[in-house]
Amino acid sequence: MQPLPPEEARRDGAEDAQWSRPECQAWTGTLLLGTCLLYCARVSMPVCTVSMSQDFGWNKKEAGIVLSSFFWGYCLTQVVGGHLGDRIGGEKVIVLSASAWGFITAATPLLAHLSSAHLVFMTFSRILTGLLQGVYFPALTSLLSQKVRESERAFTYSAVGAGSQFGTLVTGAMGSLLLDWYGWPSVFYFSGGLTLLWVCYVYRSHPGLGRLGARPAGVQAHQSSLETAFPKALRLGWVFNVVPWLVAIPASLFSGFLSDHLINQGYRTIAVRKFMQVMGLGLSSVFALCLGHTSSFCKSVVFASASIGLQTFNHSGISVNIQDLAPSCAGFLFGVANTAGALADCPGALGPPAPSAAGVVGVCLGGYLIETTGSWTSMFNLVAAVSSLGLCTFLLFGEAQRVDLSPTHEDL
Repeated sequence: MQPLPPEEARRDGAEDAQWSRPECQAWTGTLLLGTCLLYCARVSMPVCTVSMSQDFGWNKKEAGIVLSSFFWGYCLTQVVGGHLGDRIGGEKVIVLSASAWGFITAATPLLAHLSSAHLVFMTFSRILTGLLQGVYFPALTSLLSQKVRESERAFTYSAVGAGSQFGTLVTGAMGSLLLDWYGWPSVFYFSGGLTLLWVCYVYRSHPGLGRLGARPAGVQAHQSSLETAFPKALRLGWVFNVVPWLVAIPASLFSGFLSDHLINQGYRTIAVRKFMQVMGLGLSSVFALCLGHTSSFCKSVVFASASIGLQTFNHSGISVNIQDLAPSCAGFLFGVANTAGALADCPGALGPPAPSAAGVVGVCLGGYLIETTGSWTSMFNLVAAVSSLGLCTFLLFGEAQRVDLSPTHEDL
């Protein structure tokens, strides 16, 4: 029997390492919950900022420093997370980082009262949380690119990605109740404690994670900004914390199902990815524009829900396109792309309507526009312009043909 060529041997080995269908289903549920808890921890601070500002005497500028500091750390570990995921396994990177960010989140109330320097300690804890959470999605991309069949990859990634909307919904709803009943420390205990319980569950379900040598979107604007735009939000603020995410969860699952269905029906992979981006960037930005030009509270909820729901189609577009191109180093490449996104993302700077992925430049530029114009309309116009530019770039240059970037014997 003739030995297989190196390229075919590597491909056969990769297919043998992929999850079976029951394993894929189990891991999808586990990772969906992990993504949910990641966002529970991430948005705990935005939910509590107003109450914390009152307790500690922060002004809007100081509160903004605490909120934006998350992405100072988040930008720095994207590439590292992807590289580690490609090298030691994304599941190990995810669980280890979750252990650390869960502990820090649960300990936030204690850190806040260590000394009178509340602003310093809270800023430091947010930077550290950003550093730890920055590895999650690159490691997740690495894991799914290696373990999930190409024909099922979009739905799996979209299902796991739906945890971001679900986590924001849980913290927006439960966090608001806990905030009213027990005060802001309870929100951090809730999200951090659940994360640590999830880590314990994953370790018990997958004992091999302990062997590291073996070979997987939010800065919210200050709540008062939304209250200024929509006075009715003073008594119905929970609507913006709940309704858009109730829409986004089924939208994310539907986008993944639709993407995989179209590919299995024979449509070209790149055509499907581009169609998803037309929905995720193009149509969603139209609703964002409508949101910026309405003064009706009811219409604003509808437009925000439509915009955020359509943004989840990105999970089945450019987010999974990296796995199409280079599954052997998808984590590293996703880390590079997500670093740029964390630095420059504008849609996430919208605040409560889209708190999942505000970037440093988006926050700064958006804040400048709102400050100088006195209106949110200019911010939504910026979002539409940047989204249109990104969409045109992907439509012109996007590809899905696999490139083998794994090391050869000559490289070694």
